[in-house]
Amino acid sequence: MSQPSEHPVVAVVILNWNGISYLERFLPFLNRSTYPNLKLYVADNGSTDNSVNWLQTHHPHIQVLTSKTNLGFAGGYNWAISQLNEELLVLLNSDIEVDPGWIEPVVQLFNQHQDVAAIQPKIMDFHRRDHFEYAGAAGGWMDRLGYPFSRGRVFDVLEKDHGQYDTIREIFWASGAAMFIRKSAFNQAGGFDEFFFAHQEEIDLCWRMQRLGWRLLVCPQSIVYHIGGGTLPKDNPRKVFLNFRNNLIMLYKNLSLAEASWILPGRFALDAISAYKNLFSMQSSYFFAVMRAHFAFLGWMLFHQKRSVRLPANNREVALKGLYQGSIVWQHFIRGKNRFSEIVSSLNG
Repeated sequence: MSQPSEHPVVAVVILNWNGISYLERFLPFLNRSTYPNLKLYVADNGSTDNSVNWLQTHHPHIQVLTSKTNLGFAGGYNWAISQLNEELLVLLNSDIEVDPGWIEPVVQLFNQHQDVAAIQPKIMDFHRRDHFEYAGAAGGWMDRLGYPFSRGRVFDVLEKDHGQYDTIREIFWASGAAMFIRKSAFNQAGGFDEFFFAHQEEIDLCWRMQRLGWRLLVCPQSIVYHIGGGTLPKDNPRKVFLNFRNNLIMLYKNLSLAEASWILPGRFALDAISAYKNLFSMQSSYFFAVMRAHFAFLGWMLFHQKRSVRLPANNREVALKGLYQGSIVWQHFIRGKNRFSEIVSSLNG
């Protein structure tokens, strides 16, 4: 078998939807990347803000792929990736600042580990640069009931970075905000589930890739700074709806029937508690978003399952990495634990 190239071509793909202000602000940082074999793409998702014309005028070296309609995160990236020939891709949000040397340590890991499908850099908060950022922090995990959390982020609590998670580790999911991925693994797993439209599709994809035998890593030596909420604020009812609906769909698709029979009812109950808590806190939009998500999930089960990407049941018998066997709801809300290292203490970060 031939040895991998020390500097294989890396294609950075930014999915853009009316994000000209972010492109103006953050493309200069991307252009300063020191990696010697880099290609830059912007996949425009039906923007109406003159993004395409601006890119062609100010950044002619960036190849622009254009869609006439907004296909969402999942559909937009599936469409864009299908047009690319490069094996190593970076799916990068438009609201991210990158360090100049952010690519080299990740490529080195890919070269060393041919069974690794995706790698996430350390994602820091753009506004509080010594704190982790919500969308992935230092590597994504999931608990037994399907709640995602990260090394450095438990629910809404973001830790300050003291180097406590600077080790390269296997993870459950790599953030879609900044995901290095092999196109071959992406295609083998079926790509993103377009029914999701946006939110948690990367967790679903990573789960499927693990079930196929691939590994996922976090590389804290690669650092990016994320604004977050660039398209929808975190408490936006549309975002709440998509997160709750998609999480339930993901669980149903990837769990065995025996697991789903007790996990899904438990999630419905916990979701309802969260919804009523917000209703009593005068946040009725959150309450109704969760209720709509539950009904939408049931509608998906009845009418839309065939539209979703899923693997055969015999692919489930894999020892999943980055899966916490307890409940972070219990650890965080009942026991008051706010840091990843307190909850997953046996791994020491």
